[in-house]
Amino acid sequence: MNLTPQAFDFLLENRLKDSKEWYREHKEEHRKLVVEPFRDFVAKMQPYINEIDPGLSCDPKRISRIYRDTRFTKDKSVFRDNVWYSFMHGKDLYEGYPVYFLDASPRGFMYGCGYYKASTKSIEALRSLVLNHDKAYLKARKTVEAHKEYKLDCNPYKKNRFPLVSEKEMPWVNIRDFCVIVESKDFDLLFSDTQKLADEMGKRFIEMKPVYDFLMKAEAKVDRTNK
Repeated sequence: MNLTPQAFDFLLENRLKDSKEWYREHKEEHRKLVVEPFRDFVAKMQPYINEIDPGLSCDPKRISRIYRDTRFTKDKSVFRDNVWYSFMHGKDLYEGYPVYFLDASPRGFMYGCGYYKASTKSIEALRSLVLNHDKAYLKARKTVEAHKEYKLDCNPYKKNRFPLVSEKEMPWVNIRDFCVIVESKDFDLLFSDTQKLADEMGKRFIEMKPVYDFLMKAEAKVDRTNK
C-alpha cells in the first residue's frame, strides 16, 4: 500500500470544496487513499526511529487530522490539504522536546528535525551550547553545512542581538525557534512502496541525527519542572 497522486487529488478537492457534508460522503476515500498508506509508512519507520531514540513515538494512529485548527488564524477554511506525522516525545508539541517530522501535500513534501515551537528555556540552552562551541553543536553545524538541501528555519530576530558572534554562528544564535528542514518535489519517492519510502526517509533521518543529538543535549540543561 502506498500514497498515490489520487490521494493528493482528494485532499486538494476536499480543501477546495471545504464542505463537511461533502467530506462525510467521501470519508472512506480519505481513509483508503490517505490515512491507511500514511499509517503504513509510519509503522515501517519504527526500526529507524528506535535507532535514533527509542523514546520517540511511532504510533500510526496519531497521524494528523484532516480538520484544521482555526482558533488562531484568519483563514477559517475547515480542511487541510496535507498529511503529516511528528515522531515526538510525549504529546506536547508546543514548547515540547524536539521532533522529527514528514509533511506531504500536493505541493511536495517536507521533512526535518527541530521544534514545533521551542520554549524560551530550550533556545537559551541551545544558544549556550553554540556560544561555548560545544562538540554536539559543532557536529550538528558540520552536518548542516555538508548537506546543501538542509535549511535552517529558526525565526531569527530582525535586529542582530549578538553582534560579537561570528557569521557562521549567527544563524544558530540570533533566533527564537529552531528547525532544520528539507523541501522536496520527488513525487517518485513519495509515491513509491511505503517500505521503500520508509527505508529512504529512515536513512535521511539518521543522517540528520547530529542535529537531534545537539537539541537533546540542550534539553538536558532545561529545567522542565516549572514549565
